[in-house]
Amino acid sequence: MSQSVPVRGELSLTGFMRKKQIVPNIYPVSSATFWRAVKAGKFPSPVKLSERITAWRVDDVREWMESK
Repeated sequence: MSQSVPVRGELSLTGFMRKKQIVPNIYPVSSATFWRAVKAGKFPSPVKLSERITAWRVDDVREWMESK
């Protein structure tokens, strides 16, 4: 079975996204504005996958998009 690779700005069905996939493709703001939105609760909180890797659940990002 072949799986299609998500097109820029498209979300995969499950998994995680890194900030560079979200900003500016899905949430077109600066990096600083993005982190302020996360801190203020206006964007979903990230998950630490390791000491140096932060990501967001695709499901959380999709829910955020649908609420807009």
